[in-house]
Order: sequence, then C-alpha cells, then structure tokens
Amino acid sequence: MQAHKSRARPRAGIALAVALFPFHGPGRLLRRQWQVVTWPAAREALCHPGAMAPAPDERPVPARWRPARLWWPAAGPGWGPLPEVLLALTVVTGLVDAVSILVLGRVFVANMTGNVVFAGFAIAGAPGFSLSSSLFAVAGFLAGALLGGRLAGRLGTDRALHLRAAMAAELAFVAVALVVMAASGAPVAGTGLAHLGAGQAGGFGAVSRDALALLLAVAMGIQNSVAVKLAVPDLTTTVLTRTLTGIGADSRAGRRGHVLLARRVLAVAVMIGGAILGAFLVLQVASTAALAVAAGLLLAAVATALRAARVPGPWRSAASAGTSSADPGSA
Repeated sequence: MQAHKSRARPRAGIALAVALFPFHGPGRLLRRQWQVVTWPAAREALCHPGAMAPAPDERPVPARWRPARLWWPAAGPGWGPLPEVLLALTVVTGLVDAVSILVLGRVFVANMTGNVVFAGFAIAGAPGFSLSSSLFAVAGFLAGALLGGRLAGRLGTDRALHLRAAMAAELAFVAVALVVMAASGAPVAGTGLAHLGAGQAGGFGAVSRDALALLLAVAMGIQNSVAVKLAVPDLTTTVLTRTLTGIGADSRAGRRGHVLLARRVLAVAVMIGGAILGAFLVLQVASTAALAVAAGLLLAAVATALRAARVPGPWRSAASAGTSSADPGSA
C-alpha cells in the first residue's frame, strides 16, 4: 500500500506541472498535441522537451529568386526541378517556332491548332501556305507524342526517368534538324530572307523544308507528351490558351491568387522571350543560330534530368501527384 502511494506522488506531480504551466514549455506542447495526456508521454515531455516537438518540414524550399518558388505547394512533395526545366522548354518552343515560321514558311511545329488552320488555307488555295509542310508537321507531332507516350509506359511512374528519356530524345531530333538545316544551305542574316513577306521557305527545297518540319514537329510532340505526363500546373510549354484564360477568368484575392497570376504571367513572358530571341537570331545572325540555342537549352535540360535521376526524392513518384496537383492553378 505504501509503495502504491509513493508511485502515485510523482504522477500527481507531473500532472500538476502540466496543468499549472499551460502556456510554457512542455505543458503548452502537451495541451496542443493531445486531448488526453498519458503518463509515459508526460514524463517524456518533461524530461526531453525537444523530443515531443512537431517534426519540421524536411522538404527543401527553393530560394526566393528561383522561379520554382512560384510552384511550391502548401502540401505534398513539390515538383523538384521540373518547373525550371519546363520553363526552359517553353523558351525552346519560342525558338523553334521562330525558325519554322520565319525560315520554313508559314508552318508551326509546336502549335498544331495553327497548322490545321494553315492546312485548310492551303487546301482553299490561299497563296503562301504549304499543304505538304503542314501535313508533315502534324504527322511528326503525332509520331512524337506517340513516342513520348511509349517512353512513359516503359518507365512507369518515375518522373525523373521519364524526363531524362524524353529530353534526350527531343535533343536528338533537334540536333538532327540542325544538321539538316546546315547541310541544306540555311540563309544567313540579311540574305535569303525576302521570302518572309510572301510566306515562302527561303533557301530550302520542298524536300528539305518538309523534312525539317517533320523532325522539329517530332521533337515538339515529345515535349508536349512529357509536359502532359509531368502535369506541372500552368506549364504546358507549347500552348498558352488555358494559361491566358486563367489570367483573366481565374483571378483570386489573397496571396495565393497573386502567386497563380505571377507564374502564369511568367510562362507567357518566357515564351515571348523565346520568340523574340529566335526572331533576332534568324534575322540578325543565322537561321541555324536559333536551333543551336534551342539545342543548348535541351542539353542543359538533359544534364539536369541526369542529375535528378541520381537523387531520390518524393517528387519523382507520379503517385504523389494527387497532393501536388491539387494546386488550384492546375491546368
């Protein structure tokens, strides 16, 4: 009986300490974390207060100057290096479309909506539009999307492996297109560009023009496929229609609304920047210069993907997309 009373006194002392100090130290922690405090838990909190503290967020938060900060989710594993890689691919889109429009004639290799419309113009007999180039571009884009889908199916749900394979494949097609363009006698700045006003391909025969449209469209199809697979909100890399719609129709008050607006505006600005750079290089330097810069960006994307594939992280699992893609800005 005496032993029982001696054991009860320390327990009473622990309960009194937790009750009398609800706003300091472990007492506050216990009252916040548990409705009912067990004796072992109370003893652990009093002897080792730090052991009961909530676990800190172990996810690496991007630096304030990094664009990835705009895609940092309130919950979930985040997106790793994907936002910056997809922003680089958006620049590639502007560069490649500058080449396709200004050098190959009126044909898109990244935007298939415009190509279908251009094909309709060519069928109707409108001057300056090539039906064969538009059809080759559409066929190449479909082939690239099919290849990207096959890669995704083989590599499972690992985003890093999918990004690595897709970037390597896209770089290969852009590099081949660059070689074909150089071998076909691409016009240099200030020469051979009188065709721009008429919408004709300058310096290239029909075979070279269609081959370039096909190769670049395959690359853009792969890029589109990987963007859809990765599903990073507001980063489609080739189409800005929904992004622009979100800027106007999905505005929200508060800090989160400002973040969504900022990243959508950034995606639009990055593509405009790529188009400006591509047009400048085509008109002032050489037609191959724009493709060379695009290949350089893709090489950097491949290097980033290779490094990311060697580092484990929760963002790599597509199964975790349910939490991150719940972002209200998901497109």
